[in-house]
Amino acid sequence: MSFMRQHRFIAPTAILAVAAFALVGCTSGGTTSSTTEGATADLSGVTLNVAADWSGSEQTNFEKVLAQFESETGAKVNYTSYGSDVATTLNTKVEGGDPPDVAVIPQPGLLDSLAKAGSLIPLDSATQSIVEANYSPDWITLATSGGKDYGVWFKGANKSTVWYNTDVYDAAGAQVPKTWDDFLTQLGLVSTSGVYGLSIGADAGWPLTDWFENVYLRTAGGEMYDKLAAHEIPWTDPSVTKALTVLANLWSSTVLVQPGTAQRTFGDSVIAVFGTPPAAGTVYEGDFVAGNITSDTKSVVGENAKFYDFPSIDNSPSSVVGGGNVAVQLKDNKGAAALMQYLATPEAATIWVKAGGFTSPNKKVDLSAYPDATSKQIAEALVNADVFRFDMSDLSPSAFGGTKGAGEWQILIDFFNNPSDIAGTQQKLEDAAAAAYAQ
Repeated sequence: MSFMRQHRFIAPTAILAVAAFALVGCTSGGTTSSTTEGATADLSGVTLNVAADWSGSEQTNFEKVLAQFESETGAKVNYTSYGSDVATTLNTKVEGGDPPDVAVIPQPGLLDSLAKAGSLIPLDSATQSIVEANYSPDWITLATSGGKDYGVWFKGANKSTVWYNTDVYDAAGAQVPKTWDDFLTQLGLVSTSGVYGLSIGADAGWPLTDWFENVYLRTAGGEMYDKLAAHEIPWTDPSVTKALTVLANLWSSTVLVQPGTAQRTFGDSVIAVFGTPPAAGTVYEGDFVAGNITSDTKSVVGENAKFYDFPSIDNSPSSVVGGGNVAVQLKDNKGAAALMQYLATPEAATIWVKAGGFTSPNKKVDLSAYPDATSKQIAEALVNADVFRFDMSDLSPSAFGGTKGAGEWQILIDFFNNPSDIAGTQQKLEDAAAAAYAQ
């Protein structure tokens, strides 16, 4: 589950901006406004409690967003970080009759369970109208339960980014691919140049689930992705066979893939590509790789460390697998409703966008507000994708999609080590999924 593995969704904190965070009205049309929707009400004397999982610099930047709301409404907003165990802490607060007015949570499944328990307030008509104007249908659906809209997706993450060392690619004569076949060709050019085409860290299973999800979305499409995520089709389905076959052809290559993957950590796979000297030219993972590059290597994001979109397979449309944090309202009062409306605006998101280390799924945020070319590229791919789907393992029961040494994590590690047994892998995945979804 995403709240158990939130490091996977942290936008690249290394992409920083030396920019003022004063609120400006940035929209895709370039218009400006002196106040934001939701921040026009007089809330003098009102105190709101807001909770999320953010701490450190992320908390600091979110508090800047809340400070602007306070400035425009007169409300007092108290922020509390629930840390990594958001679900447990929030459910305890709800059961104890003391929930925050608004919480920002990292998982659609948690939103759905809270909504079904009657713990959430649906979006009011004004906020719903803003959401419909500012977000794609895929994001809106992710915050819907029982036919009602409950959430505002404030932060997003792009997990369809393939990072490459430009020095290695240039030396090999390799170029940015658009299709899967060309991707394999470029990896081959890099391997021929004297370093491996691709490094993968698979000592834990979660990077392999992300590989599967990206390949499956492009080979099976969004509707089948939804069905598999909900276990409405079995993991023995032919669509899974196709995706695993694509992965097996790559993962079994001793020419393209750096050896030692089963013992390599994800962090070490990034170092293998961007360390000195590089041992490989390419590593796949989400936008948070930028942070690993900056903290663990001397490579520079945007210079010799860049990314390209996960390649298309069989002419699949532009697609992104991602994650994010959604705001939900737990108390029925004017102040909480006003804050939800405010968080749905591009103006609110732009404050954090300018501060860096943040990607907004709000399509009305002006892309020019992003502090550098890499963060802009990440956001552009996220908001303009023809198809967006949330990380499948984070939509699954944690026993299947989020437990080290068990379920999907371990089964895909075993498959990586023996990619010839596709049918056996599918049956193991189905057995594990059936048991987890039945709980």
